[in-house]
Amino acid sequence: MDGTLDHVMMRVEDLEESLSWYQTHFDYEEKSRWEAETFTNVHLGPADGHEDAATLELTYNHDGRSYTMGDAWGHIAVRVEDVEEAYDELMDEGVEDYRPPEENPGYAFVKDPDGHEIEIVERDHGARWSIDHTMIRVEDAEEAIGWYTRALEYEMFRRSEHSSFALYFLNPEDAPAEAMSVELTYNYDGGSYELGDAWGHLAVRTEEGTLEDTWETLMQRDAEDYRDPESCDYNYAFTKDPDGHEIEVVER
Repeated sequence: MDGTLDHVMMRVEDLEESLSWYQTHFDYEEKSRWEAETFTNVHLGPADGHEDAATLELTYNHDGRSYTMGDAWGHIAVRVEDVEEAYDELMDEGVEDYRPPEENPGYAFVKDPDGHEIEIVERDHGARWSIDHTMIRVEDAEEAIGWYTRALEYEMFRRSEHSSFALYFLNPEDAPAEAMSVELTYNYDGGSYELGDAWGHLAVRTEEGTLEDTWETLMQRDAEDYRDPESCDYNYAFTKDPDGHEIEVVER
């Protein structure tokens, strides 16, 4: 299994508004589009993104439904060289002032038109505005870390322990710095979380022609049999982590 994080999917209520927001403020370009009968998927990312950089997948369902955010998904984080400069640019462009760098030295937060939180982090690698990580909340840190290391062959490359919570960053062992990682957030208060439906899934790559073999390996590692390759016409498959976050497996 490659395991590189390919994309993160979020659902939006107004596709044109969302596309305009990401293209205007993050200079994203449309990488691909899938027009189906009942939905549209659009993948976005910087024009100069690394070949292993993750894309953002916006899903628009044609039935006009609305979504609940929940709190089991936290945010995506995008890279810049200077957080304060980038935040000031966004404010000048009319983005809502959510969590400025004055409140969070070294990082800041904004929200997209649907309320998805986006962290801005300083990095010396990767294209500007490329996705650095996706944060999800977990109820049992040891179980979640064990699942990602066993099922997906991830390794922990950074951890940060605080008075009331801990952060664990994981990705494949040989992933380039420009790839997206997953951040597991564990709060010490023992809280539980609601998934909502405004966030969709994380997607991990497997080599072309290996989808069924990878799925069999995941089943041997006790991953949940959620949507197997056959049920997805052998185009992809889905499992879930212990907290219910959906994980898509795609061939690349």
